Amino acid sequence: MITDATYMMDGPAATARMLHRVGHWDMALAVLPSHAGAERAEILVDSFWWRLSGADAAEEAVDALALAQPVLAGYLGAQIRYTRLLFGLSPLDDDLHCAREGFTQARSERRLAGWATFWLGVLADNIDDDPHAAGLAYRDGLEHAREQGDALLESYAERHIGGHLLEQDHEQGVDHLRRSYHLRASLGARPQTAAAAITLAGELPPGTEADQLREAAGLTARELGLTWLLRAL
Repeated sequence: MITDATYMMDGPAATARMLHRVGHWDMALAVLPSHAGAERAEILVDSFWWRLSGADAAEEAVDALALAQPVLAGYLGAQIRYTRLLFGLSPLDDDLHCAREGFTQARSERRLAGWATFWLGVLADNIDDDPHAAGLAYRDGLEHAREQGDALLESYAERHIGGHLLEQDHEQGVDHLRRSYHLRASLGARPQTAAAAITLAGELPPGTEADQLREAAGLTARELGLTWLLRAL
């Protein structure tokens, strides 16, 4: 994801932004104007992340940005590469190098810096197995999010900080997970809210709250076709 500032704020692009936020990627693409190449690429990349399909279309859209917006293209391409690596989707030999390079270069642009820092954190966490570097990146990303008023990025950072805290202080870790869930729900970010619900439910004692979170997450995951989330249910 990227901050909403990357989108135009009126007309079809605003409608696309709303549809994207609630997980209706195909509908969002259908209403975008033909010149909205950056928005189209971001939607396709995000759809690939959640549904684990459509990689070719996402890469084609990203490649089309390479000359006009090379840093953004590198950043979005890095997300595609990380998705392949994380889920074992026939990753290429250079995926790790290119993902790291794309996220690192994106830190030079203010509008991308916070998200790029966060993605470097998950790369360190889930691919490099370096929780220390990941933790530093998450907290740096959280600072960026709060400085820029980006509640969605804040929710991502809070979720991963919470995950790191669970073993040291379970209650504090759950507090971060709960804050992530509430931030996402307040934004109407349905795929992200469903993911946060499953994560939070997994750390709660058996009971009504955990059951309700799992039920709500399952409904959203099935409706939107959230492939990897369905596997976690």
